[in-house]
Amino acid sequence: MDKNCLRNDDKTGKVHDWFRYFAPVFIIFSAALGLLTRLLLLFIPPTVIGFTATEWLKIFLLGLVNDIAFSVLALAPAMLLHATLNDAKYKKPLSTIIEAVLLAFAVYSFLPSNIFVEYGSVVPTIARVLSLLLLGGFCLRLFIPNIREGWCKAGLLFTMGLYVFLMIVNVASECVFWNEFGVRYNFIAVDYLVYTNEVIGNIMESYPIVPMFLGVLLVAVLLSWVMFRRRNFSVAGNGGAVPFLATFVIYSILFAGSFFWLRFSYRNLQSDNNYATELQCNGCWNFLEAYSSSTLEYDRFYQMLPDDEAAGLKLALCHQVASMVGEPSRTTGSATGSTSVTEPAEVTSANINGVQMIRDTVPAIKKNIVLIAVESLSADFLAAYGNKDGLTPNLDTLIEKSLVFDNLYAAGNRSVRGLEALTLCLPPSAGESVIKRPDNASLFSTGTVLRANGYTTTFIYGGDSYFDNMQTYFSGNGFEIIDKSNYPKEDITFSNIWGTCDEDSYRVALKEFDRKADSGTPFHAIIFTISNHRPYTFPEGKITYDGEMKSRSAAVKYTDFAIGQFLAEASRKPWFGNTVFVIVADHCASSAGKTSIPVDKYHIPAIVYSPGFIRPQRVEKLCSQIDLMPTVFSLLHFSYDSKFYGQNILDSEYNQRAFMATYQDLGYFSDNVLTVLSPVRRVQQFDVTEAEPWSHTETARETSDEALVKEAQAFYQTVNLLPVAKE
Repeated sequence: MDKNCLRNDDKTGKVHDWFRYFAPVFIIFSAALGLLTRLLLLFIPPTVIGFTATEWLKIFLLGLVNDIAFSVLALAPAMLLHATLNDAKYKKPLSTIIEAVLLAFAVYSFLPSNIFVEYGSVVPTIARVLSLLLLGGFCLRLFIPNIREGWCKAGLLFTMGLYVFLMIVNVASECVFWNEFGVRYNFIAVDYLVYTNEVIGNIMESYPIVPMFLGVLLVAVLLSWVMFRRRNFSVAGNGGAVPFLATFVIYSILFAGSFFWLRFSYRNLQSDNNYATELQCNGCWNFLEAYSSSTLEYDRFYQMLPDDEAAGLKLALCHQVASMVGEPSRTTGSATGSTSVTEPAEVTSANINGVQMIRDTVPAIKKNIVLIAVESLSADFLAAYGNKDGLTPNLDTLIEKSLVFDNLYAAGNRSVRGLEALTLCLPPSAGESVIKRPDNASLFSTGTVLRANGYTTTFIYGGDSYFDNMQTYFSGNGFEIIDKSNYPKEDITFSNIWGTCDEDSYRVALKEFDRKADSGTPFHAIIFTISNHRPYTFPEGKITYDGEMKSRSAAVKYTDFAIGQFLAEASRKPWFGNTVFVIVADHCASSAGKTSIPVDKYHIPAIVYSPGFIRPQRVEKLCSQIDLMPTVFSLLHFSYDSKFYGQNILDSEYNQRAFMATYQDLGYFSDNVLTVLSPVRRVQQFDVTEAEPWSHTETARETSDEALVKEAQAFYQTVNLLPVAKE
């Protein structure tokens, strides 16, 4: 009975090779699920259906090929299981070797320091449980031969069920991910793997996971039983070495072919319409591609200029002057002054080894600077930019009292990109954000400039600052960190998986500002909000909203409410009149569009508010998130040696441009042209036209503007190939 794992209810008596039966069934099943997934994604926002005949063909035919190719790769664990079913593993010396390996794995998993512990979260627990199951299971089968047949049957059934279960779960997951981000799995999904507690908690609080899970489990069990119950399966190897080797060779060839095809398809068969590109891909393969390229080697993947040409062009484009200087009555640095842009009276600006020497003839005005980085606040949520739902009454009112940059664009589509742009004032790097990279301490940042001027610097966050490596980054660059872990208990009134509500963070911030103001030193604080993030939960009774309360729009309205409350409370503080408030989004709510970098999906509000000091003005210049803090420094007449790429937006010589990027695609927006640098040394350009107020369309250019291509290359090449500037 140990020789073959047989089903006695097979009336034909035919014995099937398990892998040769399961593999084609699984491939067909995967192809069917892939088709279903594409059909579902076509009707899930933010998809915009407007595909050419060629794009439709690629979506379904090329998509089918990609799904089949990935299903072949996915069968690798089943192939390995197929090989291990041979009874030879229970004979010495092989059994002894297997025991030793499994025992070593179990011991290693329980060591206080191992690779699983370094990964963190639930990974160490999973590794320990798995090691014990593998070791215990093998020992039981080794010493109790009578259970091998039943164990084999159960193992094969479990494997088939697991495959079916995971494939169905993947369909649901892709639909959820698409609804949130407008793409198949990408680097965001990879990043979230590290933070299983937050991610799983977020999913549990956002969706009815338990009934969905049970439903999928039931379907998987039924389908697997149908496939398994009427078949007799031979044990691999016991039926003969030749059939097994033939199966192994054929599978190896198919595996290699599928692997190289998927790499080729992913990198070379993209469509001009980004939605079409995403739909024709296999989501799981996209995930593996993102996982394997967390750090992109810029000189390997991107088209480049000669190094000296790139450096020279970058220095010329980054030329900046200090600020609007001269008589106080001509500057924004006076309550009685004008906010209009004037020519500088006297400026000394030079470039020595890439350092801009910014010198202002007016003494620095050391007002407190409070920067509120608002989670996912797209510009189109505000009435000023066309929204008619009344979601942001407080911000809409504030705009009328503030210096507002109407055409400012986020550097990326992740929080770390926004925080990186606001503190380092650099264009986004290819691959991982600087914040998440090693050796990111003691960098030249806004904190460097401020501490040199006598400021304290603080980062306030209602969640756990270890998330996205923020704790390491901010503490390593001189910021005191105040996060959920050291919020006073009495100040926490509401929290979800991400952290406390915005009101709680502002309450803590107000107390901290009171304390710092009493010390007599100017302070700078970054308040990073949470509430406008899925699962979109916040305290009841704070806002009125006609629609679903657990929604993005309701969360935006609560976010606006909390900002209004904070500023109202701050206005009653003695330090209020000596404070500049900067309110800006970290990124937009969504970055999905027909192009990989849809310009409108990077448009964010940027408000500088200091009543009695900064007069209201709407600035229409095209500008970037990296320019915001250098502009604030100019308003305060700071003199400093700058290593920033960011410029003073109010300077008459300001070079209008914006940087915006995904994980791989690096965008440069200037002169109504969007230049996108992509891996495999690809360069695309799009004409950007305003279809209606605050709404743009991108049209692929037939001819390239080489001057703009070189500008984009100069910026991104220098920021990616040179070490980030240290203090």
